[in-house]
Amino acid sequence: MNLAVREATPNDEADAMFLLDGAMLEADAETVRRRIESGSVLVAESGDDGRLVGVCVLNGTEIAQIAVRRQRRGRGVGSELVAAADARVDGTVTAEFGDRVRPFYESLGFEIRETENEGRFRGVLR
Repeated sequence: MNLAVREATPNDEADAMFLLDGAMLEADAETVRRRIESGSVLVAESGDDGRLVGVCVLNGTEIAQIAVRRQRRGRGVGSELVAAADARVDGTVTAEFGDRVRPFYESLGFEIRETENEGRFRGVLR
């Protein structure tokens, strides 16, 4: 797949929120707007049609949310977003997530530990 990962712009806000909502992730529009303004949101854009197919919202070095269009999952979009996040943050990339997405983070080399919250995990990219 022809894909470009870039920093989100204010024009990407609606599409980013659509992706986050579609993945049923808890995302506050105002927070996402502020993170876009601060350069802490990455988007994956299809080179075929220019459509946004993925979004990664960072909170410092932590992946706060990451979402990929259902039709594009399993094609490396999420992996590219995490790699871009790793390349741009100053420090070690971390994430907190549920059991359902644990295989995704494991496949990227995250060292994973259970948190105090049942069914939640914390990963550190090594």
